[in-house]
Amino acid sequence: MKNAVHFGAGNIGRGFIGKLLADAHIQVTFADVNEPLVDQLSHQQHYKVKIVGHDCQIDTVTKVTAVNSASHELIERMINTDLVTTAVGPAVLDMIAKTIAKGIEARFAAGNQQPLNIIACENMVRGTSHLKTEVFKYLSSDLQAKAEQYIGFVDSAVDRIVPPAEAANDDPLDVTVESFSEWIVDEQQFKGEIPCIKGMETTQNLMAFIERKLFTLNTGHCITAYLGCLKGHHTIRQAIEDPEIRAEVKQAMQESGEVLIQRYGFDRTMHHAYIGKILSRFANPYLVDEVDRVGRQPLRKLGPNDRLIKPLLGTIEYGTDNTTLLKGIAAALKYTNLNDPQSIELQASLKERGIPKTLAHYSGLKENSVEVQKIEAIYHQL
Repeated sequence: MKNAVHFGAGNIGRGFIGKLLADAHIQVTFADVNEPLVDQLSHQQHYKVKIVGHDCQIDTVTKVTAVNSASHELIERMINTDLVTTAVGPAVLDMIAKTIAKGIEARFAAGNQQPLNIIACENMVRGTSHLKTEVFKYLSSDLQAKAEQYIGFVDSAVDRIVPPAEAANDDPLDVTVESFSEWIVDEQQFKGEIPCIKGMETTQNLMAFIERKLFTLNTGHCITAYLGCLKGHHTIRQAIEDPEIRAEVKQAMQESGEVLIQRYGFDRTMHHAYIGKILSRFANPYLVDEVDRVGRQPLRKLGPNDRLIKPLLGTIEYGTDNTTLLKGIAAALKYTNLNDPQSIELQASLKERGIPKTLAHYSGLKENSVEVQKIEAIYHQL
């Protein structure tokens, strides 16, 4: 049986990647800093996943265990593992790089030169390539050369809505996920044999799928949240069932979709059908996903390579319509959440510097650009 170490035992780790690995008969060791969660997983070694779509089904994930990600036991596991995956969030990726480097060092010290593939399953563009850069900071030049030979850093695009949910039967390990899932990996970056995992698709053109997901699911999701917040909706489903918001979210996704069609040659009819599927996912009656969860960390979402600004830059590049994307960005600037440090920082910046300087600082848009002027005008109308 193959072995995998998966960083992140949260809902996404258990409900998405961990489940696909376990379903492929891979022995999964979760690594996490949440000691009670680690203790329960290592003791219980199974949990339930409720999959909700048109119907509901409950699967039991078995033969899993867990270790503390700060423990020496994790390094020991990495010596002989076949695969390392992550679902920790972009902010934590840098924090686990040193641990992964220690595992690679221990692996080579033990004489293991079998291929190891590392896949960061995060909501970021080429997250594994970023992780590789961070890991290499902790490796000597000799070990870097060895890692280039034996360690594959495989970029991926992941898509599955896994909101926080109250566990059935009061079991904190149980998790609810939507039936739709997509995990696409860059087949050119693997070392050795590509593992056969049902639900993991390979491609030679990963960037097209990374941007398709980023510009559609992520763009639409956060604009739904920000417009929903402005109208007092509490959940994504409530917001997307508001006809005005639904129409604007659909229009924003079509604007970002036009960039994909121009850049990658996606079929327009098929892409519009994909947008329709995303809208139906937002309205899933079985998923309770709060707008505050989806809208949190607005500074990251306003970054130049993220879900709001990157598609906007594409519309500028191709000279296509971006009216509703601009409204989504203006709505993001309105996002206020006293429990979110990024929201607090954003509002403080707007108060101190104003909209043009704030956008220039966080998004890279030019202060005096037409787009920033339009965003500012829309902001004052909202």
